[in-house]
Amino acid sequence: MTDDPIAAARADGRRTLTEAEGKRLLADAGIETPPFALCGTAEEAVEAAGDIGYPVVAKVSAPSVTHKSEWADGAGVAVGLDSAEAVRGAAGRIFEAAADRGVEAEVLVEAAMDVDAGTEVIVGGLRDPSFGPVVLTGLGGVFTEVFEDTSHRIAPIDAAEARAAIEELQAARLLEGYRGSDPADVAALAEVVATVSDLVTDYPIAELDINPVLASADGAVALDALVVLENEATTSTADSAELEGQR
Repeated sequence: MTDDPIAAARADGRRTLTEAEGKRLLADAGIETPPFALCGTAEEAVEAAGDIGYPVVAKVSAPSVTHKSEWADGAGVAVGLDSAEAVRGAAGRIFEAAADRGVEAEVLVEAAMDVDAGTEVIVGGLRDPSFGPVVLTGLGGVFTEVFEDTSHRIAPIDAAEARAAIEELQAARLLEGYRGSDPADVAALAEVVATVSDLVTDYPIAELDINPVLASADGAVALDALVVLENEATTSTADSAELEGQR
C-alpha cells in the first residue's frame, strides 16, 4: 500500500479519491483536517470513536460514493454521535446499505466540529480549458448554490492574493465577526486557498472541492474533500507539451 493517495487511486484505476485520501492529500500539504480513522467493521468504528473522543461523525467511504449525505436515504452520514451505541448503529446502517447496493465500503469516523463556532466556506480548484488552473473561494455549506457568492483567481496565488479574493466576498462580513461572534482567522483561511491553488497547479487534479472549510477564530479546518484526477492520457499529453516547450 502506498502513502501517496494519488498513486493509490491511479493503481486502482480510479479518478476519484475517497474522502480519506483527499484529506490525506490536504494534510500532507499542510491543511488542517479533523482527526479521523477508516474502519472495516462496526466494532472498529466504536474503537476509533473512543480513541478520537466523542462526539464523532460517521460517513460512508467508497470511491463510488461522492455525495455521501444523499446516499442510501441519508444513511451515508451520521452526525453528533455521542456514544458507542450510536456509533455502532450508524456504522451498521452504512455497512448494511453498502451490502444492499453491492458497494465495497468502509466507515470514516472523525471528530465532530462545532460548525456554529465559525463560518462555512468553500475552497476549490479546477483546470479550466481556457485559463488552466483556477482557484475559487466563497460562502460554503448549504449556501454554496443558493447565494453563489464566490471569487476566482488564476492559480497559483500567494496568501496575500488569496486574502484579497476572500475580502471580495459578500460573506466577508461574516468572517469579521457577526452579532458578537469572534472574527475568523482570515490569514489561516487565506493559506488554505493558496495551498489549494498550489495543489491544482502542481498535481494532475481536474477538480478539488473542500466544502466546507470551517473558518473560526481557532483557524481553518477542512471538513470534507472531493478530489477528481485528470485522465492519465490528458496528463501525459500536457507533460509532453511542457517538455516540448522547454526544448
